[in-house]
Amino acid sequence: MRILSLRLIVALVIGVTVVSVVSSWYQIRAEKEAFRRDLEQRAETFSETLANSAEYYLQTGDLPGLTKMLQRFGDRDYITGIGVYDRSFSPLIETRGIRSVLRGTPSAFTDAITKNQLSTTYSRVHFKRIYLLAVPLHAVNGDVSGGLIVVYDTAYIRSEIFRVWSRVFIHIVGMALIIAAITLLIVRWSLAGPIARSAAWMKSLRTGRHVIEPPTKDLDFLAPLAHEVAPLAESMLKARAAAEIEARLRNTNQSLWTPQRLAEHVRAKLDGNNLYVVSNREPYIHTRQGRSIAVTVPASGLVTAIEPILYACNGTWVAQGSGDADHDTVDSHDHLQVPPDDPHYTLRRVWISEEEEEGYYYGFANEGLWPLCHMAHTRPIFRVSDWEYYNRVNERFADALVEEIGQETSPVVLIQDYHFALLPRMVKDRVPGARIAIFWHIPWPNPEAFSICPWQQELLDGLLGADLIGFHVQAHCNNFLSTVDRVLEARVDWEHFSVRRGGHWSSVLPFPISVDLIETETDHTAQNGNSADDRSEIFQKLGIEATYLGVGVDRVDYTKGILERFQAVESFLENYPRYQGKFTFVQIGAPSRSHIPRYAEFQKEVEVEADRINERFKRDRWKPIVFLNRQHSHEEVRRYYRAAHLCMVTSLHDGMNLVAKEFIAARDDERGVLILSQFTGAARDLRDAIIVNPYDIRSSGDAIAQALEMSPGEIIDRMQRMRHFVKEHNIYWWAASLIGELGDLRLNRR
Repeated sequence: MRILSLRLIVALVIGVTVVSVVSSWYQIRAEKEAFRRDLEQRAETFSETLANSAEYYLQTGDLPGLTKMLQRFGDRDYITGIGVYDRSFSPLIETRGIRSVLRGTPSAFTDAITKNQLSTTYSRVHFKRIYLLAVPLHAVNGDVSGGLIVVYDTAYIRSEIFRVWSRVFIHIVGMALIIAAITLLIVRWSLAGPIARSAAWMKSLRTGRHVIEPPTKDLDFLAPLAHEVAPLAESMLKARAAAEIEARLRNTNQSLWTPQRLAEHVRAKLDGNNLYVVSNREPYIHTRQGRSIAVTVPASGLVTAIEPILYACNGTWVAQGSGDADHDTVDSHDHLQVPPDDPHYTLRRVWISEEEEEGYYYGFANEGLWPLCHMAHTRPIFRVSDWEYYNRVNERFADALVEEIGQETSPVVLIQDYHFALLPRMVKDRVPGARIAIFWHIPWPNPEAFSICPWQQELLDGLLGADLIGFHVQAHCNNFLSTVDRVLEARVDWEHFSVRRGGHWSSVLPFPISVDLIETETDHTAQNGNSADDRSEIFQKLGIEATYLGVGVDRVDYTKGILERFQAVESFLENYPRYQGKFTFVQIGAPSRSHIPRYAEFQKEVEVEADRINERFKRDRWKPIVFLNRQHSHEEVRRYYRAAHLCMVTSLHDGMNLVAKEFIAARDDERGVLILSQFTGAARDLRDAIIVNPYDIRSSGDAIAQALEMSPGEIIDRMQRMRHFVKEHNIYWWAASLIGELGDLRLNRR
């Protein structure tokens, strides 16, 4: 209670002191400004009058008269001294005291002579505060012949301010003493006894003992809280037990996968071992916004899937620090507890230089491996320097990961994507007991295509350091196994889809990634109205008039089939002219890797193609294609999804393409048609989409007409089936499948 009293007193005294000081500071500053204005007004009036008289004496040559006049005024109204000077600042007449405050030619005098106008300045000379005013003096012909300087001592202003501050201090001390006395009385008479009795009662509830509840008059404002303590604690225990039982039942009965069920599943599979996730992109980025630091979460389904796993085991996520404020938010070991508002796991940041990022990420990963794995007819570029940077960065991540693992003998490591093909082998060599999985988020080409890479053996050997290698679809698994069979001395077990190399087995299995489908309970009629309203608002915001809306959402990447999509729209309008003036396709294109030459070229190609088609068809306030080349938030994209009659996903080659599943998840009104490329992994899952060959422009255009003319009943049936599949096979199902398979693997198979 003494600590409480002290805290109350200190808090109240500090609060009153701060408020009093701040308000007094503003008041005193206003008084100081008032003193200065008064001085400046009096000084200006006096100096102008004095200057007129000085000009008369100088023009008549009566220097004795001028001297007598200046001496008469030189020691009144805080005046330190007065001086008359020619243009070169040679003194003509000076009163006593002015030389003690002048050092060289004052800038105010120079300004007055040069600009032919009054000039003033505040300054300090030998700890003495002065106000100097200079006025130009004129000859008979009107030319500036010299100047008059008047110097005032402003110490009286400071003295007045000090007196005011003294009164404020006495006032604050008095209030602090009164507040301390009142607080002590209130704590002693009204709080100490009742709180002590309530605390004893709560302690008895916690320990299971029974005591009589304290009378409500002891502490009226705390009584309702005290009445709820016991039932609240009991309710929480029951809810926790029920949640654990429900999670186990859901896990047993194979119900829908949720974050809670995933967490329970992971706890069982990890069996007390720690989990380490490695990815190039970090789940939380710190950036500077003015003087503050903001936290952003990148748009990534991976964060959605992985976080519940790390929550369940208090794991560690190792990733590149990419934000300009990332260095300022980690500790001495480059650690950060995340999420920031409710920490559950550790983020370990790894630092790479701009030169290393240029070679490892933009060079080898995205100018080499990306086009190599995507059959999109862009020539991969392989440079020795990029390969060296790729090795170096993989080695740095291996160092960081092994450092985090420490002395653990059986950690579980989940590595993400093509940026870390060498990492599994590096970690396996150092921590043989680690269970390692790598998920390859992009396609794997056939052996002939992959043989282009000069370092194919090193990449394959690095990947085969993992115990589990995951792809989106079985076809990519088959391509990988065929590549290993052709390139390396290894045993490929086609029956079990595994590879044995150097006594180590690696399973190669498909795990089609998905999204988190969010259900709503809004009735369909209201949803349809909202979709129509959203569509009208979108058209109004875009400044166009149209009836039908199509949408595409992609990074501006040459693998996404954006040019072919635009040409399909053109073919559709050619062959179905009744839709001219009615159908508009909006392409949301997030800028991507724009300083890589091929991406910069493709960006320009997309813009030129959109302009060409618009120029051909546009009329009045309608145009067929709107290209929105900027980053959009989840909320903005979801609004376009819900408003669109159709969504086109026409990738030329893609591992999965989650845009298709995001569109399905957004359509809780069970409307909208998905046009999907046969060259995406999603085409294997979403059979009720209109499947197209994006290279067949005419057929893709016909698919747009088919989507717009499809009956409402067929649209609903197709969407219901696709939504059911995505709900059953959501992002949590993907993560559970991956971790479950890794946990079930036997590391020492013979």
